[in-house]
Amino acid sequence: MKNIFKEGPILSTFVGESIEKHSNKINIGAHSIFLGQVRADEVGGRTVSAIEYTAYTEMALEKMHEIREAIFSKYELTCMHVYHSLGEVNVGEICLFVFTSSNHRKIAIDACEEVVERIKAELPVWGKELFEDETHQWKENR
Repeated sequence: MKNIFKEGPILSTFVGESIEKHSNKINIGAHSIFLGQVRADEVGGRTVSAIEYTAYTEMALEKMHEIREAIFSKYELTCMHVYHSLGEVNVGEICLFVFTSSNHRKIAIDACEEVVERIKAELPVWGKELFEDETHQWKENR
């Protein structure tokens, strides 16, 4: 099973390099990319400054493998890559990178959207919102 977790934020250089690695795969007609970014949400009069991500890693990797297999059996993808941050990620930084490729755009877009929704619903990953006033609370996915 591929490790999808990266410590800290996912850098834009990493995203760019991932895209560049696919430029020689001439059977690909479309890529769909989702980048999740930490927002400066207002919660109870406090502003989020970062999110600290933790995971039940072994279970999360098994679940991601299941999701990956289901997506590949449903869609005609040429590739799919998923990376999720662990540790502290500041406001404005990338915490989730989902990259799907296919011969055609609709397939790549639909698969990417489904992967993101399933990650949010099924992966045992938790985010602790860290506020500017140095308090915190556990994030609830909406």
